[in-house]
Amino acid sequence: MRAGMIGWAAAMLPVAAVAQEPAAREPAPPAPTQAVPGTPAAAQGDVSVTIYTNDLALIQDVRPLALGTGRRRQDFPDVSAAIRPETVSLSVADASVVEQNFDYDLLSPSSLMEKAVGETITLLRTNPATGAETRERARVLAVNGGVVLEVGGRIEVLRDDGLPVRAIFDRVPESLRARPTLSVTLASTRAGTRPATLSYLSRGLGWSADYVALFDQARGVVDVQGWVTLRNSSGTTFANARTLLVAGEVASEGEENQYRPRPPRPRGRITQAGTETANREQLGDFYLYPLPERTVIADKQTKQVSFLDVKGARAGSGYRFENAWLGTADQPRSAASVLRFANSGAAGLGDALPAGTIRVYVRDARGQPQFSGENRIDHTPQGSRISLSTGDAFDVKVKPVVESRTRIGDSRWRTAMRYTLTNARASPVTVELVQSGLDWTDTRILSESRKSERPDAGTVLWQVPVPANGEAVVTATFDTRY
Repeated sequence: MRAGMIGWAAAMLPVAAVAQEPAAREPAPPAPTQAVPGTPAAAQGDVSVTIYTNDLALIQDVRPLALGTGRRRQDFPDVSAAIRPETVSLSVADASVVEQNFDYDLLSPSSLMEKAVGETITLLRTNPATGAETRERARVLAVNGGVVLEVGGRIEVLRDDGLPVRAIFDRVPESLRARPTLSVTLASTRAGTRPATLSYLSRGLGWSADYVALFDQARGVVDVQGWVTLRNSSGTTFANARTLLVAGEVASEGEENQYRPRPPRPRGRITQAGTETANREQLGDFYLYPLPERTVIADKQTKQVSFLDVKGARAGSGYRFENAWLGTADQPRSAASVLRFANSGAAGLGDALPAGTIRVYVRDARGQPQFSGENRIDHTPQGSRISLSTGDAFDVKVKPVVESRTRIGDSRWRTAMRYTLTNARASPVTVELVQSGLDWTDTRILSESRKSERPDAGTVLWQVPVPANGEAVVTATFDTRY
């Protein structure tokens, strides 16, 4: 709808209309009673919702249908407004589907006026001085940035000028629906009431995992709470729904043409992938997280449900500094504060972790939990080791310096690096010092002051102990090709 039409649409509320039902339409069954106090009654039946993490959901809705024999048109209101019509499946005993239509042109003041082009409506005007009302018949000529009317042989533009005016429509067009509706033509071989199972995929429903971790450094343990966050922007409320969450990314045809905001790339690293099978129901290669009770998934609502509560899992803290190849600094830079833990059974956590954000808290000297940082993890199998960067350290610094770089051939260089690590804390620390960017340079280490590890072709790693209120120095000479 164009922005210029918003004003007159608001000015004409409320709109009076006399709706006439289309002929030969199969009457819908009575709406079920409210399943949850305060929830509006809907035409949905027994609803099950399976929600995936990539803005996709499977809706299964079993409704009783009273059908006659022959061809009948049956409406299914209260389907998702973000339905993918090509995925609809309807199963009814002794009936077959001839044709289906999804009516997503919803009833509103704007759509009602647009559908009235070429039709005659009634204008009810109120004199603000006397309160007297006058009625005139008017033909709607156009709705393009405003409403153009023919009234008594003259042309008028309906403006939002503050004068009291209402538009009265003789009927509601059949193509406009108060709620998203799926219309199906059925060929029924017998009369009677029987259940109909409606299934379809929908956008606009998704979920993510959020975690709260309370780290006790003195005891070396962490308490972890996991929360499922449901989001519904499908345009439809699903009342009293069985809800099942699927952890994993399912492929969906055409999703590359859909713009959906992506979460930031996880910075929580899986340092070792787990090999334990979680004690959860699986569907193929995905884990299932059923909600324990039926729930209302209201449109434009965010809902949180607990799925994990673990006390006293083993954990530790440390520091990590990663230097890019030929990275040199004129002043020290902060190392990253890192929380390390495992989600293995032996470590006390013992569960697969869906992708999400972990928010870390530590207790201060008064025993109060204080927020100390957050980061994302990817889908993490049980038994994995996780290193979570939560922020920059105040007292632990690293100054990398390229001391020399000498060309020793047409395509070979010799580079001397020096890393100075300082610790202003009253206790010793260990820094995981990483030199990255070596995978494209065909690099060898000619000499080093401390023995390194080579976890992959592009990385050298040193575990460097730094004394309390002191410093440590690491030197290395690299021979590189290209």
